[in-house]
Amino acid sequence: MKRRKIWAGLGTAVMVAVPAASQATMMDVQTRQPGVEAKADQALLQLAQHQGHGAAAPAATSGGEGDEGGAGGAQLPPALHLYRGIEMIRGHLLVGGELIEASRWADALPHFLHPEGEIYASIRDDLKTFSIAPFQVALKSLSQTVKAKNKEAYARARAALEERLAAAETAVKAKEENGTYFVLETALEVLQQAADEYAEAVEKGRIANVVEYQDARGFVMEADRLVGTVMPAATAKNADAAKAVQASLADLKAVFPSVTPPKQAVKDSGDFLSTIAKFELQLGNLR
Repeated sequence: MKRRKIWAGLGTAVMVAVPAASQATMMDVQTRQPGVEAKADQALLQLAQHQGHGAAAPAATSGGEGDEGGAGGAQLPPALHLYRGIEMIRGHLLVGGELIEASRWADALPHFLHPEGEIYASIRDDLKTFSIAPFQVALKSLSQTVKAKNKEAYARARAALEERLAAAETAVKAKEENGTYFVLETALEVLQQAADEYAEAVEKGRIANVVEYQDARGFVMEADRLVGTVMPAATAKNADAAKAVQASLADLKAVFPSVTPPKQAVKDSGDFLSTIAKFELQLGNLR
C-alpha cells in the first residue's frame, strides 16, 4: 500500500492508502479537431513500424507499478488532473531521452511505453473537455522509433510530440486565472507521484528497482523545470517562499545524482516525502 495525498478542501489534504516547432505548426496543432489524429502522426507511426520491421511495441500495463494514471489523481479537478498527466509524460520523456543520449535504447524503452500505457487513458476524457486534439498516435509512433533504435525517426517523432504537449499545456493554462499557483500545484502533484515511484525503487536502503528510480528522477527533474517557468512571478509574490521552494527542489534533485542509480539510496522514502512536505508548505505563501 502507498500513501497518497487527496485534497479534502482548500489548503487541506489528507493521506489515504491506495494500491501499490514552428508558430504555424503550433497553431495548426491547437486547431485540429479533437476526434481526429493528425496525418503527420500516422505517417510517423507507419515509418517507425517499418523501421521496426512491422512489429508493434509491447503494451505497458494500465495503472503500472506507480499507478501513474489511476487513483493517485482521481480526486483532482479536471484541469489539474490533465496538466499533471502532461507533465508526467514529459518526465518520462526527459529520463528516456537521457538514456537514449547514452545509447541505452533498451533501458529507455519502458519510459516511452509508460506514457501511453499508464497515463494517456486517464486523461483522454480531459482532453475532450478542453477541446484538445488527441495524441495517442504520436505517443505510439515515438515508442516505436525507440523500439527500432532509429535516432533520426526518434528525433522527428519526439519533436512532433513535444509540439502536441506544448499546445495542450497552452490550452489548459489559458483557462486558469492564477497561472503561477496552478503550475506550482501541478509540480506538487508530480512530486507526490515521484515519491510513490521512489518508494517502489528503494528496498532496505538500496535502489532495488532501477526503472522506478528513473521514473522518480524524471518526475523530479520535470517538476523542477516546470517551477522554473514561473519562478520570476513566484519570487515577485514572495521571495522567501520562492527561495524555499527552490531549496526543496535542489534537495530532491540531489537524490538522483545520475540516470544510473547509486547502490545506496541517498534518502529513504520517508525523508523524500518530508522534503516534498517542505515544498508544499510554501505554496500557501505563493497563492
